[in-house]
Amino acid sequence: MTNKFIAAAIQMDSQKNVDENLHVAEAFIREAAGRGAKLITMPENMNYCGPDSVGHAEEVPGGRTFQLMSSLAKELSVWLHCGSIYEINKEDNRPYNSTMIINPNGEFVAKYHKIHPFDIVIPGGVENRESDRISPGNHIVTVDTKDCGVLGLSICYDMRFSELYRIMALEGAQILMMPADFTMPTGKDHWECILRTRAIENGCYVIAPAQIGQKPKFAAYGNTLIVDPWGNVIARASNKPGVITAEIDLDYMEKVRNQLFSLQNRRPDIYTLKRAYE
Repeated sequence: MTNKFIAAAIQMDSQKNVDENLHVAEAFIREAAGRGAKLITMPENMNYCGPDSVGHAEEVPGGRTFQLMSSLAKELSVWLHCGSIYEINKEDNRPYNSTMIINPNGEFVAKYHKIHPFDIVIPGGVENRESDRISPGNHIVTVDTKDCGVLGLSICYDMRFSELYRIMALEGAQILMMPADFTMPTGKDHWECILRTRAIENGCYVIAPAQIGQKPKFAAYGNTLIVDPWGNVIARASNKPGVITAEIDLDYMEKVRNQLFSLQNRRPDIYTLKRAYE
């Protein structure tokens, strides 16, 4: 495994036109590869942002988006983390919100289904039930790329559930992937502090490619970030679609872990709540 390599995160303004979204994604993937990236990541809903999740669901692997991504990964000899797309669910009329991982031979390696749908109901305010549109996943997934470290997979709202990332870190994850289509109001207050916290508490790199622009129901926050294990933001996108890159140094990650010991000093033997007698 290479201990130093360049990773890229692509920021997109995906809309309802799948052809256009995939054309933009391909151009940015080629740009990232031209800048030396060996691991290229994309945001949530990279091929379609709109209300018709069922009508735009594809086979994973095998669908149109997979076929394009597979050919690009093979041609450019890169690892592709394909953000997320809607995946056909043969057991439910609701599709999955699904991440694909493709290796430099163009081969499908793994997929992850978003575990936590974004369901919020604020009396007299915002109401959103993502679970009406997608079927939640039931499996935590890490991927040992051999070339570009061990990836821990998640999607957007998952980032608010710290236990998910601690489990992945304990299972060997070195780079936490957090593709997102994050809303503007929560993004400006929570996005960066959550990402930096996940990096610090787990001694991992965090790569968070994001959507930007006006979506059907909200404005997306953007602010794509790459964060190192010390919590430093080492790359940040400007306020437009584009590509950011940063060096991932897994030896540095180990050095940080050996300074803080947050994984080693856990006390799972006593992590059971005991209620005080009244």
